Amino acid sequence: MKGVIQQGVVTASRLVADSAGYYTQQKQTTKPTLTADDGSYELQLRGKSDGWALVQLHADGNTRMICDVVPQCDQAGAAPVPFGQPLPLDSNFTLSGAGDLTTEAVYLTPLTHLAVTLAARDASGLSPEALSSAYTTVENWFGLSAGALRLAPPDLTRLDEMSSVSADAVQVAITNAAFLALVNDNPQWDSISDVLNNMTAQASETGQLSLMGDGFNVALADLVSAAAVQASELQTTVESSVISQKLVVVEYRYVQRFKTIADVYGDTETVVADNGDATNDTATGTPETGATGGDNTGDTVADNGTGTETGTATETQPANSALLSWTAPLTRVNGESLAMGEIAGFEVVYGTSADSLDTSLAIGDASVDELLVDELTAGTWYFAIRTLDTDGNRSALSEVVYKQI
Repeated sequence: MKGVIQQGVVTASRLVADSAGYYTQQKQTTKPTLTADDGSYELQLRGKSDGWALVQLHADGNTRMICDVVPQCDQAGAAPVPFGQPLPLDSNFTLSGAGDLTTEAVYLTPLTHLAVTLAARDASGLSPEALSSAYTTVENWFGLSAGALRLAPPDLTRLDEMSSVSADAVQVAITNAAFLALVNDNPQWDSISDVLNNMTAQASETGQLSLMGDGFNVALADLVSAAAVQASELQTTVESSVISQKLVVVEYRYVQRFKTIADVYGDTETVVADNGDATNDTATGTPETGATGGDNTGDTVADNGTGTETGTATETQPANSALLSWTAPLTRVNGESLAMGEIAGFEVVYGTSADSLDTSLAIGDASVDELLVDELTAGTWYFAIRTLDTDGNRSALSEVVYKQI
């Protein structure tokens, strides 16, 4: 659940294709169940326990959400609810999520709800492919790591009890809390339902989100900004230095994401497109890349063979991290010029062996020229990057750089 939702009514339906390959939900295949005090739920599906399912939560008069916004959650026509205390949800509140029951738990958050809404636009309906693609798109919109929407969202009001929680999971939880944070001091939105309904309407109608705001729609920049503030505010609520460090990492990520949105699109652009992958045609040029250490000493790794020097670590850069920087290519591999407007983004790959770069991070903005990779274990880590153009073409990987942790 998003944070903790208590006594929410949860149902599930299998997703089945018709003869034309269009996926729709079967008649409800579970009895309704209620979420527990910690927000968890368990369903027993009738019939075969395999395949994809759509899971939905609805609120009734008994449903409560724990306020996971610091310092409080404002309510229209009612007193504010302090951080960590329950607040009622209106009957319009709903969340959806989907997944393969054979391999995963299905988490229900505003972000998964947005992804399901986006997937429903696909010509194949709520197919596994459409849902997987939509989950990835929403992750890219918010600058989340690949697969982040399939992480269990931690309870932000009890972070000190979760020393093993990852920065990625914390980032997802704070992003979801930002939907509720927008209600504070914003008369346009009376409840989290208002915020969520506006964003799902955008996704449903156009497959896109407003980026910098148009005076009516919730803007992606608003949510990212609210998330950055919450990451900062949450640092005052925790005692664990480990958790505090993760919150610093998350705050850094949000600030960089907000800068990216502002730098690339400014106030004149209002939408972000759903960029899909495509097979290689004319590959884009390879960027030059470098990495800096995460020990705040400003040490610089050797260049990548191109003579491009890397930057120094920033004051907020946590330990056990590498700050990567690169220069976007100006030409394609066939010698043709490559304009910035033709670059869709970059893909950073890394691992503990130069021959096995098995982790990847997608960056959906051409103007981004650095990335903080955190929570690296002790040892030598290797990094490379490729460019993606607006037609879906991918470059070869850059030369590999490394960082000793």
